[in-house]
Formats: sequence, structure tokens, C-alpha cells
Amino acid sequence: MAVIPTIPTNIVVHLGSPRSNARNVTVPFADYIKNVASSEIFSTWDEAAIRANILAQISFALNRVYSEWYPSQGYDFDITNDTYYDQKFIQGRNIYENISRITDDIFNDYLRRQGTVNPFFAQYCNGTTVTCPGLSQWGSQALATQGRNEVEILRYYYGDDIEIVVDAPIAENVPSYPGTPLKRDSLNEDVRRMQIYLARISGNYPAIPKIPVINGAFGQSTEDAVIAFQRIFDLEADGIIGRATWYRIINIYDAVTRLAELDAEGVKYEDLPRQFKGALKQGDVGGPVVTLQYFLTLLGQFVDFLPIIAVDGVYGPSTTAAVTAFQQYKGLPQTGAVDERTWDSLYNSYAGVADYLQEQNQLESTATEPYPGVVLRRGDVGPSVRVFKNYLAYIAQIFYDTPAVAQNNVFDLKTQNAVKEFQRNFGLPQTGQVDELTWNTIADVYSTLRAGQQRLSGQYPGYELSENG
Repeated sequence: MAVIPTIPTNIVVHLGSPRSNARNVTVPFADYIKNVASSEIFSTWDEAAIRANILAQISFALNRVYSEWYPSQGYDFDITNDTYYDQKFIQGRNIYENISRITDDIFNDYLRRQGTVNPFFAQYCNGTTVTCPGLSQWGSQALATQGRNEVEILRYYYGDDIEIVVDAPIAENVPSYPGTPLKRDSLNEDVRRMQIYLARISGNYPAIPKIPVINGAFGQSTEDAVIAFQRIFDLEADGIIGRATWYRIINIYDAVTRLAELDAEGVKYEDLPRQFKGALKQGDVGGPVVTLQYFLTLLGQFVDFLPIIAVDGVYGPSTTAAVTAFQQYKGLPQTGAVDERTWDSLYNSYAGVADYLQEQNQLESTATEPYPGVVLRRGDVGPSVRVFKNYLAYIAQIFYDTPAVAQNNVFDLKTQNAVKEFQRNFGLPQTGQVDELTWNTIADVYSTLRAGQQRLSGQYPGYELSENG
């Protein structure tokens, strides 16, 4: 599992739409942000507005890199310069001096939601000719003239739980795919990552058998899960995790994780409108588009023919393509726009899947406690120590090399050693202390493993059953 988002030394930009036959350019990340900022906003704006916009642009780009959004779909670049999909980048343009200075100061800072690790997908638009649920560029300047600083501006648009990660580490952007296929008898951390992802995906796809032990060893149960995954997603069912299977697993893991987060973002099944409220087409923005994208996103988990799209409230080319794919799937006129007939068919399909999930009780809640706000270390006692030790105790049941800890509220030597071993496994500084990054990573792994080990009705558990159990 990728745990620590790093600032890439370089970023690969595709000079066109994702499917266009345009060339790629490799640009130092800081220079890329300077170019985007100089192309997207005005250098004459107040500094607070410029800083808020640059932080949003950094976070947007890092989200693309961190999630491997384009490589997971088979592309050989990190981001495009097509503003329908990404941010404006103009090869060879001049850079404004104050924008260059500000970028140099903050290019290794980014936004995230409190309690999360990944860079926030910081959507924005100009706020005049185009509006969206995220930051308004001209609106940010208006707030700056009122005396708001960059944090206040960002929280005005993205919510009070937005925070800035400062001085993130800088490293070469290395693709997650290890370069050689994973197969029977492979033994490494890459196998363990795939086991975790497959276990989590199986919570939404009961045809995938459970992997009983997450240990980094590619055995029979892992091969069975890989074959089942490949069959579901129309890949060669050879039981080997090559590049295509690797990125497809990552793509589906991101999708089902995103699906689990939608309710937390205020999109509730019972609150969604059932009746057609009016036609939707490319260029529309707002709540009805969010609902449409939510329908498509849920269906995309179960119908491989439908592409997975972002739920961002903007009816862009990706939403048009998803609507067109749905219309083709249902035998409707392939207009890419939503009329009453398309809406009714889409809602009925969505409701059927949602009802199925409710019948299966989906997955039990795996919500975790937020970071307590103080670093925990050997000698500490209290409820926060008990919480993270309970998480570690569960992780140790599945990770063969994580020491077991007593489920109490005392941070003793055994707890310190267990924390160090966890930090080693996940590439964290081996301090033996639980800072915010370690807490969030422990909570994330716990939540993922809990969801991954839950078994739906009739699902093969991943081991042989006998009369004795």
C-alpha cells in the first residue's frame, strides 16, 4: 500500500486529451506548478488568493500522481493539459516572477482531509463562465480582498476539515508496478499489497474468494483470488499479476474505496431523487450532475462495461462517455445526454444494485477514531493508547510479522516494538512513536483489513471447510 505521498521530482504531462495522439513531456514538478498557476490565475491578485490557488493546483496534481489515475487506465503519463480533465499547462509559456517565488516556497505542501493521508482532489473553476462545487478562482480573489488568508479561503470552499501538509518529502516518481509479474511462490511486499487490495475488493465482489492470511506469500488462495478477479474484469485468467492486472486491481480498489466514502460526503441512497427533473448534458454542473455521477459510479462497480468516473459535479467528457456507455449497454439512443428515458433506466438499474447491497448488509462499519492531536510514546496511558493498540492487535492477526500487543491502555516496550515493526512494514520512520502519520496509517490499514476480511453470504472463505470447521 502506498502510504506516504511524496512530491515527485518530475511529472509526465500529456499535451492533449487522454485519448489523443499528442506527445508527452517530462517536467520538473515545481516548474509544472509554476506553468499551471501562470496559465490559470492572474499574477496581480492578492498573495493569499495566489497561495490558495497554487495549493489547490499542487493537491490536484498530486492526487493524480498518488492514485496513478492515468497509469491504472493503461496510459503512459501522469496528467494531461486538457482542462476538461485536468489543469491548463502551456508548453514554453513565460512564468510570472511572483508566482515563481510563491511556488518555490510551497510546492512541497499539499491539501488533505483531516484523518486521511492522500492528497485531496482539489477541484476548482473560474467561478464566472464556469462554476463547480470546488474553489472559485475569482471568488478566492474576492475573499482575499476582504482580508481572508489562504487557509480561510480554502476552508471556505472545501470545508473546515481541510488542512495543509507542509514540507512533504521529495522523491523520484516511481510507478508502483514492480516491473516483473507476481505469481505462485513470489514472496515480497508487493504480493502483500495485492492481497490487501483483493481482500478489500472481495467485499464488493463476492465471487472473489477471501485470502485467509495476508503474508506476502503468493500461494493457492492468492492465485484463486487473482483468477476470480481476472474473470470478472475480462482479463486473461492466468492467475499471474502482470502489469494489466496490477493496475486493474489498483483501479478497482480505488473505485470501491471511493464508493464506501460517498455516504460520508453526504450522498445518501434514500435522499437521491427518483423522478426526472430535467435534461442533463455536457457543460452542466451542480447537484443533479453529482446524483447522475453517483448512479454511474455505483453501477460501474458491477458492470465492467461502464467506466469509473469522478463524482465532481461537472458534466465533462468523462461523464458524457459514461452516459453513452450506459445507453449502449441498455440499448438506448447513444446521445451522451440524459433525457427522461435514460434517467429512468439509470435510476432503476441503480436501485436494483443498491437494494442488492442492502440485502447483503454491505459491509459492517469500519470507521476509525481520528488522530488525538498528540504524539503517543512509551510510558503513555489512556484511551487513545487503547484505541491504536486495538487496531494493532487486529492487524497482527492477519500480518504474520506484526507482533501481537495486549489490548489495554498502556504504551509499554512491547507496544513500542510493535509500532516500530508496523512502521518498517509500511515505509514510515521507525521511531516507535505514534505521530499523526503513523496513527492515520494504522487506522487506514485496520479499516481496510476489517472490510477485506468480512465475508458476504455464500462467499468462499479462502480455506477448506471440514466437519470440524
